[in-house]
Amino acid sequence: MKDKILVLNDNPQEQNIIKNVLGEYEILVAQSYDKALEFLKKYSNIKLVFVDISSRHLNGFKLLSDMYQYPGPQSIILAETTDIENVKEGMKLGALSYMFRPLDGDALKSVMEVHIEKIDEYGFKIFNPRRAFDAVFDTAPIGIAMTLGKCPFVDINYKFLRTNSKFEQITGRKKEELLSLGWKDIITPEDFDEEVENCLKIHSGNCTIEKRIRKTDGSLAWVKMFVVSISNVFSSIPSHICFVQDITAEKMIEYNLIESERSKEVLLTHLPGLAFRCLNDENWTMLFVSNGSYELTGYYPESLLNNRDLSYNDLIAPEYRDRLRNEWDRCIKNHETFKHEYEIITAKGERKWVIEMGQPIYNDQGEPEALEGIVLDITDRKSVELNLRYYFEHDRWTHLKNRNVLEKHLYEDYMKGETVKRAVVGVNLGAMYFITLSHGFHYTQEYVRNIARALESLCTDNITLYNTYEYRFVFYIKGYKDKDEIALFCEKIKSTLDSVLGVERIGGGIGVVEIDKDNEYNVDLILRNLLIASERAVNGKPTEFEYCFFDVEMEVQMNREKDIQNDLNKIATTNRNDDNLFLLYQPIIDLSSNKIYGFEALSRLNTKKYGVVPPLEFINIAEKTRLIIPIGVKIIRKAFGFLKKLENMGYGNVNISINISAIQLIYSDFAQVVMNIIDEMEISPDNITFEITESVYVANYDKVNEIIGQLRLIGIHIAIDDFGKGYSSLAAELGLQANCLKIDKFFIDSIMTTDPDKAITSDIISMAHKLGHYVIAEGVEHELQKKYLVNCGCEKVQGFLFSKPVNKDEAISLLMEMGTV
Repeated sequence: MKDKILVLNDNPQEQNIIKNVLGEYEILVAQSYDKALEFLKKYSNIKLVFVDISSRHLNGFKLLSDMYQYPGPQSIILAETTDIENVKEGMKLGALSYMFRPLDGDALKSVMEVHIEKIDEYGFKIFNPRRAFDAVFDTAPIGIAMTLGKCPFVDINYKFLRTNSKFEQITGRKKEELLSLGWKDIITPEDFDEEVENCLKIHSGNCTIEKRIRKTDGSLAWVKMFVVSISNVFSSIPSHICFVQDITAEKMIEYNLIESERSKEVLLTHLPGLAFRCLNDENWTMLFVSNGSYELTGYYPESLLNNRDLSYNDLIAPEYRDRLRNEWDRCIKNHETFKHEYEIITAKGERKWVIEMGQPIYNDQGEPEALEGIVLDITDRKSVELNLRYYFEHDRWTHLKNRNVLEKHLYEDYMKGETVKRAVVGVNLGAMYFITLSHGFHYTQEYVRNIARALESLCTDNITLYNTYEYRFVFYIKGYKDKDEIALFCEKIKSTLDSVLGVERIGGGIGVVEIDKDNEYNVDLILRNLLIASERAVNGKPTEFEYCFFDVEMEVQMNREKDIQNDLNKIATTNRNDDNLFLLYQPIIDLSSNKIYGFEALSRLNTKKYGVVPPLEFINIAEKTRLIIPIGVKIIRKAFGFLKKLENMGYGNVNISINISAIQLIYSDFAQVVMNIIDEMEISPDNITFEITESVYVANYDKVNEIIGQLRLIGIHIAIDDFGKGYSSLAAELGLQANCLKIDKFFIDSIMTTDPDKAITSDIISMAHKLGHYVIAEGVEHELQKKYLVNCGCEKVQGFLFSKPVNKDEAISLLMEMGTV
């Protein structure tokens, strides 16, 4: 069935153009709002709606307003070229684009190809930053070109990366041709004298350049380019974005102003915008004002002449008045032409961006007797520039300045030779990842917005907040007294975050880097060290924040972590059975028979550089980098493989216990992955125990309990590991679907130093039994401890009293020696 296109239009000629050009679609023509609405209700496969807003009886605006009830089709406005304000209003109501009359078949086909492709690809159902950028980029009323290279004009390797249709129109070249060219190929050779100076301007930030370009047909066009240097955090190669305006008409105006004094007033009267002749006084007293004054300012020429109702200075937005005066004074002194952009306030109180171009008129004594020029409306072009710049400099969700701006401010202060004490304080909220897994992306982003607002309350004239990365914020502090003042500020951050994050029970780290002569010149180093400090401050406790000042020892530790991470990454991305990741097995003894009940599988990592790395260290790194998910699967497979080997040897009732990370457990398909491996290896789930720590379920109780329930249904045992070490409550214990409780070694050690009648270990065992759990005591090293546990009714134990963790062969030998339950 063909996709449909709906046309709200009463012009038969235009209807025929649309039908002829878009023959592959079924065209539905409605000559009234009611008929259009009837089609929208009837057909679900309408892809696009053309809405004529010029004929009032068609009620085009009402249809645009009501189309939100039908989220499938997008709309394109049909309008007269004089309907600019109506087009703007229609775009506000959700129109995808617009076309001006007379309707051209080729243009219609091009617009359809662009927008249908985007509708098919994105659907436009949710906001997407890339799509928003594409929409602004492709439909901007000025030319835009993106480039890659140190300098967009003299770098011989420079090419255009991307151009919009307006840029193609201005240059007179097609996109395919432009993408094989660079500015050096289309700018006239005469304009290359200033290129070195222009590149210096670009490297210092942004610059505005005027050039002549040669079109394919040999004609020349003047363009004005606003060039922005774009920072790229993923590449060391610089890039630029150029906003291009065809100013050929303005250049012709300037030429005519110079070459034709006698016909000046006639020419100025018919020019677009406001042409003027004024005195060089404090009010810019107008001696001549063209008829374009009313369209631009809302005031008739007579109102401005000789300051009858108001002066031109009254129209200029107050913050630009001194700047404009200073620029005119400079041009008069140097006998230069004038060009400046600023805002005016119209009769309706609206702000408009304008560009003023002119020159001083001197008398025989060389003194300025008047100023002549023209003022043009550039609001649309300026709006696009400002919107694009905002996206480059701000985080979309929090609207805080981003890393690009922070780097710029740090570098600028270094170049200015700031003498006050400066520091950066980073807030690491990486644990927000768990909230995303539990509640979804949009919930987390709203939460991040609340955090940003709370942190902003700590800002002052000397403290600025930036959102540098996902779940990371940075305060830039200037003019503080000493380290104690920074520490006090970190305490304020902790207090603020506790008040916001208390409900979700997550924590994080706060890092501090003080800026001094050893690091102030290297912004990348400052921010890298800040990341190291904030990562080091993450203490592993789920609901706490700590702060940490950077020092060189942290860098050594960070390099060690990077090396370990690289080893883990190799293990995670290879399918071979890598011996660098191996398991040891510690027997779990049944106290009623003194035989082996099962083994706890304990993972170990062997590295070439550091040898065997403690599990607490490499597991923590794996969790922070999310490598624990693929590595955890490898550990499960290795443990299940040992279990299968035992079953094949006739030990069909030996249990294997595996530690499971929080990230693994709440991963979307963890339970299904486990079930698939069990089916693949043909082992009994009754012989499997997963151990989870209390910290796993404290912050994700409902989600964890749901997954535990799925595992219990297939027969897998669930043990709460290190009980008493964390934050759990009896209420949480009672509701958790666990089989077993493993008592932390702390309570076992206390048996040796505490009066048996006063030790609470027996109370923990009794409580666990009342909750329906069997108990395993960890870290048993003495006969006295074993005897106490037997008397308290503890079912199982493990520890060095019986065996240290051993390899597979030694574990099998223990089985043969001690027997199984």
